[in-house]
Amino acid sequence: MDERLLARLRIITEEEQALLQGQGVQRERYTSGRDFVVDSEKLLEKGKLIEIRPHTRFVHFPRHRHNYVEMLYMCSGSTTHILNGSRRLELQRGDLLLLNQAVYHEILPAAEGDVGVNFIILPQFFDRSFRMLEQENVLRDFLISTLAGESTFAGWLHIAARDILPVENLLENMIWTLLEKKPGANLLNQTTMGLLLQNLTLFAENINRTLPDSREENAVFATLQYIETGYRTGTLEEAADRLHMPPYALSRLLKRHTGANFKQLLQQRRLQQAAYLLTNTRLAADAVRQTVGYENNSYFYRIFREKYGCSPAEYRAAQSQL
Repeated sequence: MDERLLARLRIITEEEQALLQGQGVQRERYTSGRDFVVDSEKLLEKGKLIEIRPHTRFVHFPRHRHNYVEMLYMCSGSTTHILNGSRRLELQRGDLLLLNQAVYHEILPAAEGDVGVNFIILPQFFDRSFRMLEQENVLRDFLISTLAGESTFAGWLHIAARDILPVENLLENMIWTLLEKKPGANLLNQTTMGLLLQNLTLFAENINRTLPDSREENAVFATLQYIETGYRTGTLEEAADRLHMPPYALSRLLKRHTGANFKQLLQQRRLQQAAYLLTNTRLAADAVRQTVGYENNSYFYRIFREKYGCSPAEYRAAQSQL
């Protein structure tokens, strides 16, 4: 991170000064209710959709939830988090942790050199950002459902973003803009978030949910990553073999957590890619069919029409008029 930004974020805040003098966490800074639900109205100026604040160090921050989406970016050092009461996760420099409103969150004490930035984000902030994810894919759908709180998982994502230069640059741009409090920067930050999410879908292998006590979630997410990149020739048997699971068990697991079995998810991804190619390339429909992994021409045309309500040629014509 740029040293000038880091120097600003390292400054010990008034709240941290009180903690160093022996005071505990002052709940009234964060919530007015009996339950410890951190309230966006306590942290956001009226009318704002996003704000940042340095992560509070020097204290064990007790179990809580948020009524907004939180994104924590580690600028230096590390922090240790407990998710939903049992899942321990250590964030290193460059890591991102995104939490939706369902997650219970607890944080162990951080030292002075453990500098993180909390992004406080209202859900509607993502409206423009999600629209920028033009190419549909199963991983994008998972990101959206997780952040929107519509996933069957308690939604959180850990992303190892260290040394992914475009991700680092975009995060620093947002931090700088929010620290400077420039007027009219909301649209700029929404666009930057959209670019950030686009980059994260390109680096699917860096999105990590690998924890010892979340085997089902790990299996589902690993399979979505497998489909994302291997949709053309991927098979349930190969995906299951990678996870050392029986194919029928993996398919049932996917159905329970995503609402679709492996075959349906694979077909969804292939058709999404076909629609993308029809919109963004000059490939003939037959070449698109082969590119996404379908051998049978009539079958491809039938399932494409079932999903999009028109033939590939009609879909391309309609998209060209938008």
